[in-house]
Amino acid sequence: MMTYASMAEKKHTKEVLTVLALCILWYIISSSNNVIGKMLLSEFPYPVTVTMVQFSSITLYSGPFFNLWGIRKFVDISWKYYLKMIVPLALGKFLASVLSHVSIWKVPVSYAHTVKATMPLFTVVLSRIILKEKQTFRVYLSLAPIIIGVAIATMTELSFDVIGLVSALIATLGFSLQNIFSKKVLRDSGVHHLRLLHILGRLALIMFLPVWMLLDLQSLIQEQMLFQNNGYRVVLLLFLDGVLNWFQNIVAFSVLSLVTPLTYAVASASKRLFVIAASLLLLQNPVTMTNVVGMALAIFGVLCYNKAKYDANEAKKRQVLLPISKNITGFISSPTMNGTHNGHAGIVANGRKPYFV
Repeated sequence: MMTYASMAEKKHTKEVLTVLALCILWYIISSSNNVIGKMLLSEFPYPVTVTMVQFSSITLYSGPFFNLWGIRKFVDISWKYYLKMIVPLALGKFLASVLSHVSIWKVPVSYAHTVKATMPLFTVVLSRIILKEKQTFRVYLSLAPIIIGVAIATMTELSFDVIGLVSALIATLGFSLQNIFSKKVLRDSGVHHLRLLHILGRLALIMFLPVWMLLDLQSLIQEQMLFQNNGYRVVLLLFLDGVLNWFQNIVAFSVLSLVTPLTYAVASASKRLFVIAASLLLLQNPVTMTNVVGMALAIFGVLCYNKAKYDANEAKKRQVLLPISKNITGFISSPTMNGTHNGHAGIVANGRKPYFV
């Protein structure tokens, strides 16, 4: 006969294996997406078109899939709030995505992801400026290895390109701003974050369709890029890139829904390390040992930042949940009264309802 303890242990083991399988799937999909993206942009140097295909994938696949999955519909958002928050977010998402593709086009995937490891630095600075948030000394200290690691990787990058570096940095800044304001939108509106992804992807697609037609469509028609000998290969890579980009968002959400914020942050940093390793192995761009050390140091800094940030948040929670230690508005804070413990509730001196401690 199976005991309760054995059933609980079996359930825990199943959850751990599920998370492990999802993380492996997430890493494989993300690495494949980045490798295919690099191959695509090397043959098809149109980052705006690649971005538009990804947003088209989000728009086409998300609605039916989310409805089937039972993800709640988004709540009503006023036009004023829509124009004030949603439209700028869609604009920022598009520009950050385009610049991210430019960086992958111009520099190796491994270096682009090393530069993107500076996101905690941008998040801390922007949160301080926009939200007036102060961090602990450990959080600030954890930024040092990130900065040093990226600096080492930059100085020793054999395929260094200024446009690639600047694009990666601006894209990282854009994604950091998105994270900050997306959290505000999620808090203000109550919309599901995958529904928000769908809204932003669809809006960005509509907003920038005329821009794409002006910038890329004319060039594609004139150069007949999609009608040359490798046209079918380019179309296939575009399709795979769009599907993989959309699917990795779904898997990332599944991981996030099953683990703690710290576990997710560590898994995300580990994913970046996995992407770097996979790109070095599959694309075989030349690197030096010093370059690898710089990449590893930057990723280590991200892990330290995630741990320091989590510890700081937990400390804040404990401060809020601490028992009342002094008399406030007539409450007696001591769990004892006249030398005897009252069991579950403190007694209020003025006869109000008891409070539980």
